[in-house]
Amino acid sequence: MAAAGSAEEQRRRLARVSALSVYRRAAGAGRLERRGRRRRRGTPLPAGGKWAKARPARDGAGSGGPQPEAPPQAEAPPPPGPAAAPSRLERAEERPRRGPQPEAPPRPPPGAAGPRSRVERAEAAGGGPEAKRRGGPRATGEGGGGVVGLLRRLGRLEDSRQRAAELFGWLVAPVAPGLFLARHWERAPLLVRRGDPGYYAGLFSTADFEAALRSGEVHFGTHLDVTSYAEGVRETHNPSGRALPAVVWDFYQNGCSLRLLSPQAFSPTVWHFLSILQEHFGSMAGANTYLTPPGTQGFAPHYDDIEAFVLQLEGKKHWRVYSPRTDAEVLPQFSSANLTQAELGEPVLEAVLEAGDLLYFPRGFIHQGDCLPDAHSLHITVSSYQRNSWGDLLEKLLPAALQMALEEDVEYRQGLPMDYLGYMGVANSDARDARRTAFMEKVQSLIKKLVDYAPIDAAVDQRAKSFLHDCLPPVLTQSEKAQSVYGFPARWQDGSPCDVDIRITKDTEVRLLRHGVVRLCNEEAGVMLYYTTENSRVYHKEEPKFLEIDPEYTDSIEFLLSSYPNHISVDTLPCETLEDKISLATLLFEKGILTTKKPLVQV
Repeated sequence: MAAAGSAEEQRRRLARVSALSVYRRAAGAGRLERRGRRRRRGTPLPAGGKWAKARPARDGAGSGGPQPEAPPQAEAPPPPGPAAAPSRLERAEERPRRGPQPEAPPRPPPGAAGPRSRVERAEAAGGGPEAKRRGGPRATGEGGGGVVGLLRRLGRLEDSRQRAAELFGWLVAPVAPGLFLARHWERAPLLVRRGDPGYYAGLFSTADFEAALRSGEVHFGTHLDVTSYAEGVRETHNPSGRALPAVVWDFYQNGCSLRLLSPQAFSPTVWHFLSILQEHFGSMAGANTYLTPPGTQGFAPHYDDIEAFVLQLEGKKHWRVYSPRTDAEVLPQFSSANLTQAELGEPVLEAVLEAGDLLYFPRGFIHQGDCLPDAHSLHITVSSYQRNSWGDLLEKLLPAALQMALEEDVEYRQGLPMDYLGYMGVANSDARDARRTAFMEKVQSLIKKLVDYAPIDAAVDQRAKSFLHDCLPPVLTQSEKAQSVYGFPARWQDGSPCDVDIRITKDTEVRLLRHGVVRLCNEEAGVMLYYTTENSRVYHKEEPKFLEIDPEYTDSIEFLLSSYPNHISVDTLPCETLEDKISLATLLFEKGILTTKKPLVQV
């Protein structure tokens, strides 16, 4: 019996050493690769073969990562002070920022058509530009506790894709998600009047705004913009340095709007909310919050390059939305400059948003919002689909296709005709010349053939890699934390480390933390497994996180993806040896990518 126990302990120790050896790649040791086999390097966007060309096991550096579910947020006190005429405003030029930047919310896709008429009336509860609440999921209903209660209820769902779909349904309720996508997404604005001031309770409040300022981590320009728009002039008034409450609230009292950039960096609830929603969009979900004094406007009319969801959290705000003025402004790639009132036509939607209401408009729809004299306004703009169009995919795909064609097809490497400069070019565009006709036909033929070399799946993987870098790290429920490395009880106790060994066996049941937590990409350096668990809440604060793995381990990653949300035993992973299975599972567990069905150590 003792001998058997000793053998089992030795086997666990060997598996542990095998997993830890992955971290010694810098010295050239312990790669997750088959012994005695050499792997050829492949190209970044291969045309054929799934994972045939690649080399294993290098770790991407990083820190950050998921944390347990946040506690409920405090209720908001009334915002400070009434509005007054602006004074002592230190002027500063507005600086460009990375990531989505709404007050103007997100941008519209190509070919979108605007709504036909001005809206201050309800058409049908699900179909028209304005919908009135008649049911659907409530933030304050099932589970209680406002948005925090809603997130807690969603955390009980096993499948992260279902969590994301239900949260999106709650966001646009009472409009059915399918109807929203068919009639509004990238096409037309939507106004939802809920008559429920508590619908977004707990998501973000003026109390959370105040807490962020008092944290000492908010800096003008980086995290907070102080803005005004009066008599057709839009100005930014950011001083340098930290945004301390006394200075910020003085600006507010003097009629300036406050835009808090990326509130997910300061609010656990906003972080949790967006981290779920991003999986539904398959594109970065960002946010900004806007606090505007009564009787003022902080931003000039403009359009954005994102899809925008305006959630009215406190007070009320008067909005006007205008259709794109030209075809070129339908679903634009980039946001507009500030526009003048003279450049606008009649709004297609004009309404006053009150707490609990929702306004959606596609990218390219011009918009402006101003506060009524009798109330302040706090809203959060949730945005997505920045640079996420067919054209953006082709920007990655076509250069790769041309490179492969040049390498593999001699026709692309043959020289141009010696005299082509004499009959081609704009100066010769009206000439009738058989040589011109032949030249044009040749170019068209080569472009058509290019499709045969297009590595479409590999280009999509590169888009997915970028998305995973954009992603917020997942927020773990308490049970997920207990079943992951983030709840593992390793600690210093009585003068030495305690409960350090991660004892994964062939019978341990595991699954991915989230369906969208990893992506396999075949790149020039090898097969890379990108993951989100060590991302930062601050946009691109960390470099992309990845593991370089042997191509023969890709079947196991795909098996984990296809099995989700079910747990599978480590012994069923399609690796050649039990040692490989345990080693791979241990590595993925240590990176927070895998969770176990039961905690590995009972505390």
